[in-house]
Amino acid sequence: MKSLICSVFLLTLSITSFPQSINPSPERIHAHISKLASDKMKGRGTGSKENEKAARYVAREFKKYHLQPKGTEGFYQPFTAKIRRIVVPDSVRKANNVIGFLDNGAEYTIVIGAHFDHLGTGSQGSSKAEKPEGQIHNGADDNASGVAGLLELARYFSTNSVKEAYNFLFIAFGAEELGLVGSRYFVNNPTLPLEKINFMGNMDMIGRYDANRGVGIGGFGTSQEWPVIFKDVKSDTKFFTDKAGSGGSDHGSFYAKQIPVLFFHTGGHDDYHKPTDDIDKIDLKAEAGILGIEIMLIENAMKLPKLKFTEVK
Repeated sequence: MKSLICSVFLLTLSITSFPQSINPSPERIHAHISKLASDKMKGRGTGSKENEKAARYVAREFKKYHLQPKGTEGFYQPFTAKIRRIVVPDSVRKANNVIGFLDNGAEYTIVIGAHFDHLGTGSQGSSKAEKPEGQIHNGADDNASGVAGLLELARYFSTNSVKEAYNFLFIAFGAEELGLVGSRYFVNNPTLPLEKINFMGNMDMIGRYDANRGVGIGGFGTSQEWPVIFKDVKSDTKFFTDKAGSGGSDHGSFYAKQIPVLFFHTGGHDDYHKPTDDIDKIDLKAEAGILGIEIMLIENAMKLPKLKFTEVK
């Protein structure tokens, strides 16, 4: 009897631990944010060694998922960014977008993006702290949460054993905090033709879910097909839509090029652009739910032909 119980226990253990679920998980989200928003990363300020480390971390994850490099130098698309809000000696700084491509042999491509930079140690001019200089701004929500989402979606679509009807371009944008510099550089120097992009999905601050508000999904008005795509999407994670396609994050650069967009955002909070934006305040379970919504929307969109752009008036 003891032997039988032991055998059943081992069988149950093997079933529950293998294979690992491909769905977004709070544990993996936590691991990514812990890495990117640790004090060792010193806020990932543009031009810093830590910002370069964050870029390398994303590139390693892309390589792990067997994505093809789609930058101009492997996974990297280098550019220069200028700090304009304050006067600093090194106002022109080197930066990178990190770009991975999932080739499904399709004609059109879906772009998924999130920016990986933040405010460093408070010397880039947009901190909300009273005395920001010298304080590490970890940016757990802004935007390690979005990068964690980007990596989870890259992992999901590259390991789901499905050859989708669209390719995917996963982009971690640099220098967003300096004025959407990385995404603007990409759309003006694209590594695949812009006319081959179906739509762009952007995640910026998706870690501070409020169940009373829900996650906002902008860009609903940027294509006449979005209402059909959203129609049957249901989730325990509350969400609402907003028509606007422009705005203060990287999706705005794509909207300006007449590309349909979606923008996922859990809203502002008291820790925005402050040293107190730390991982202990992230709702990991809710972020996994938000990514589940995004997957459903993407999968619904892939059932349709290339979306038509609509200007939001």
